[in-house]
Formats: sequence, structure tokens, C-alpha cells
Amino acid sequence: MTRTVPEIIAIFLAALTALVVAAPVISIAVLALQPEAELWQHLLAYVLPQALRDTAALLIGVGIVALGIGAGTAWLISSHDFPGRALLLWLLPLPLAIPTYLAAYVYVDLFEPLGLVHRTLATLMPMPDAIKLLPAMRSLPGAIFVIGLVLYPYVYLSARAMFQHRSADFAEAAKVLGAGRWTTFRRISLPMARPALAVGLALVALETLNDIGASEYLGVRTLTVSVFTTWLNRGSLAGAAQLSLFMLAIVTVLIAIERFGRRESSYEFSAENPRLMARTQLHGWRGALALTACLLPALLGFAVPLLYLLHQSIRRGLLTTETTVWRDAGHTIMLAAIATGVALLLGLIVVIAQRWRASRLTDASFAIAQTGYALPGLVLALGLLTPVLFIDNSLNALARWIGATPPGLVMVGSGAAVVIAYVIRFLAVPTGFIKAGFERIPVDYDDSARAAGAPVMTSLRVIQLPLLRPALLGAVIVVFVDCLKELPATLLLRPLNVETLATSIYQYASRGSFEEGALAALLIVAASIGPVMWLARFADVPKGPV
Repeated sequence: MTRTVPEIIAIFLAALTALVVAAPVISIAVLALQPEAELWQHLLAYVLPQALRDTAALLIGVGIVALGIGAGTAWLISSHDFPGRALLLWLLPLPLAIPTYLAAYVYVDLFEPLGLVHRTLATLMPMPDAIKLLPAMRSLPGAIFVIGLVLYPYVYLSARAMFQHRSADFAEAAKVLGAGRWTTFRRISLPMARPALAVGLALVALETLNDIGASEYLGVRTLTVSVFTTWLNRGSLAGAAQLSLFMLAIVTVLIAIERFGRRESSYEFSAENPRLMARTQLHGWRGALALTACLLPALLGFAVPLLYLLHQSIRRGLLTTETTVWRDAGHTIMLAAIATGVALLLGLIVVIAQRWRASRLTDASFAIAQTGYALPGLVLALGLLTPVLFIDNSLNALARWIGATPPGLVMVGSGAAVVIAYVIRFLAVPTGFIKAGFERIPVDYDDSARAAGAPVMTSLRVIQLPLLRPALLGAVIVVFVDCLKELPATLLLRPLNVETLATSIYQYASRGSFEEGALAALLIVAASIGPVMWLARFADVPKGPV
């Protein structure tokens, strides 16, 4: 069948998008080929051993915390009815509104020697040894606690989606065979939730590996922090690229583990009796215990940081006196809005190219477009540096050739490099949303429009885009807020003398005055609450017959 002009353009742009997403990885591979023998002697002796130990310990520790909290609360919420459950459905995902670096700054401030917790404990328990009971937040256990506390909703949301759709047939069969509630959970519910848990844990691990603000502030020398210091402190771009390849290898292993966890994960429910498992009523002390177990993570992961930021903003008069935060907010909104629009457009092009003309090229373009989220922000910034500087140098050479004044650093100075980083990193979101939206639109609609003689662009504008509106809205919300919170790529690619809310907070924390950036942090959290609530808006599965 002859391809139309719109289809050819869509396929070309989809392939070009895939090339742009792959460019940072190619750039890092080329940079890593440069010899750095003397640097590697130092790295092997003093940097890599600790970095690998801390990275592995952090990933394992955060994974255990997120799995325990996320799977436990998802099971309690999905399998039981107890007082306060309806409120918890909205509260439990809210820690996702708190970036990991903000949580680290808040908890260090609370637990420092002259912080609120120390002062309160000294008042209530005027004993010198009482202070020793408090944990040291600037440590590996402190980082595991803080990061796990704000990332557990990834596991919670994916596990709950599985737990609440359990068939009653399996539970009844287990009960007939004499299995108790705990045995049923351990032998049936948990194995069936394995694919969802694998997805949630993979997202937790990728976010942990991407983090730099929390790890650096809490004194944990991860590979991400090592890449940062090798690049900026030691001035070795090649050494940083070689370390980045280690990180990409870890990302590949994490994705492979996630795929392994989802292998052979097909479960068949009865078509004749599609009853869902009824929730168990919990009263008295059991209901209170379930409420406490679910409420505590939400309070520690969301309420405590939010109230602290609000308190500091009011106490220091930042709501009325702070002026630079609004300038930084303007930079943040401008960069995030441009990146969101570009990502949405490219995501739509990649998906419709595959839908209009499925082929190896369009399938590969779609697959590559979704890999950007797996790139840690710091690695992405490092990989973009060479292509961006190449474009700037080419523009300056062209200007000199035609006798014009060289424009200087166009890509970096204009913020275009930051926008490109955002688009590459978060392009997986709109492609995923739009792909899911298209899967709900029967292909018969396309065939009917084509049979009626409607061009593909008319079919897209009249039929598909209106039906895709919810998916497009969801993609816009999620991408925009992710851009607001992104720290590593923004920190390294932003124009000189330009701060976003995230980098402004980082600068305050680096100077030991995080409280002065409380309003900027509060704005990020406030902007993130709506999208997280949107993710949790899906109706709860009605309770089956008891």
C-alpha cells in the first residue's frame, strides 16, 4: 500500500526522535573511549569500591523499605475494611509529591543537634543519654529510610492494582484446603502480585539511582555522586563517562530483573464466575492497628515534610518577603511548559507512526523513545554535553563563515539543552499514555474513516484526538510535574545565572541554609499534589459480598 505524505513525515520524525533519545548514550560511549589511566588508578583505589558498596546497599535497602511499606499497605487497603480506609486511599500515594532531595533536607534539619526533634526530646526527657537514641540521618541507613519513605508509593500503586482484582475462586479454594489468611497471602496473593511488585521495585531502583541531591547531602557516595565529582571536581569528562557506563550497566540489569520478575505472569480468572475477593471487616484494636500501619508512612513521607516547609515559610516571612523565588518559578514553569509541549507532540508522532504503518522501523522507534526514563539525569546531562556543544560550535563557525557575529552558546545559554534533557528523560510518559489511549480506540474506526475517503490527518483530528483527550491530559500533568522536580540534569545544563526552583533549593542546602529555600520547596510540593491525587483518582473496586 502506498504511503501518504503525512505517514512518511510521521515515520521520519519518529525515527529522528529515536535518534535524539539514543544520542546521549552514543555520546557517552564515544567519550568513554578516551584513555584515563592515571585517573582510573585513583578511582579503583579510592572511589569505585566505596561507590559500588554504597550504591548496592542503597538500592537493596531502599528496595526492602519500599517493598515492605508498599506491598504491606496495598494488601491492607485492598483486603480489609477499617475506619479511615477511604481517607488513606488518597493519602498513601502522596509521598510521591515530595522529591527525595527535599525529604533529605527536611529530615536532616529536623534531626540535627539543634533541630526540632533534639529540642523536643531534651525537653521531654532531660537526660544526656536520650539524645543518643536519635538516628544519624547523614548516613547510609538515614538515606535508605528517607528515600524509601518517599518512593514506596511506586510499589503501593502497582501492588494495589493487582491485589484489588484478586479472584474469589483462589481464596475459596485455599480456604477449603485449610489455608489460613496469612498462608493465602504468602502462597497465593503475593506470587500473583509478583509482576506488579517487579514493576514498582524497578521504578524505585531507577529513581534511587537517579538521585543525587539526597545521596550527596546525606553523605552516601553512590556512583551518581562519583560521576558528579569526577566530572566537576576532577575535571575529567572521559572518566565521568566511563563511570556512567557502569551506571548504564546497572540500569540494564535492573530492567532485566524487572522483565524476569514479570515472566510467565499470565493468570486466568473464571469467565463464568468473575467474582472479586471480598474485603474483610476489621474492628476494634485490629482496625486501629491497620489504620496506624497505613497512616504512619503517609505522615512521615508526606505530612511531616509538607508541614515543616509550611512552618518555615511562615516563620521566616517568605510568603511576603521572598522575591527571587517567583523569578525562579517563572524559569521553572517556562522550561517545563516548553518541554511538556515538545514531549507530548513527539510522543504522539511516535505512536501514530507505529499505528499508521507498523514496521520494524516504527516499532524500534517506539521502543527507543521509551528508554529515556531509564537514563539517570546526571548521565543524560553528561551525554548531551558533547552534542549540544557541537551544535553551538557549528552555529558559531557558520556565523564566522558568512561574516556575522558568532552567537556564542546558543543551546546552553537559551536553556534549550535543559528542554532537550527533559524531553528525552520523560518522553516515555506521553508515549506510554498515548499508546494506552490508542489501544482503547478500535482499529475499525481507522478502517471506516479510510473507507469513507477521509485522509489520515482528518481521522486523527476528528476521531482519535478527541478520544485521546484523557490520555493527553494525564501525560501533560505527569510530564510537567516531573520537569518541575528534576534536579541533576537541570543543575548541570541550565544557563549561567539562571536558577529553577529545584536548583535554587539545592544551592540553599549547599550553603547550609535550606530553610531559606522553604518557599521554593513548598511550591514544588504544592504543584505535585494535584497530579499525585490524579493518579489515585481511579475508583476503588466495589466491595464484594461478605
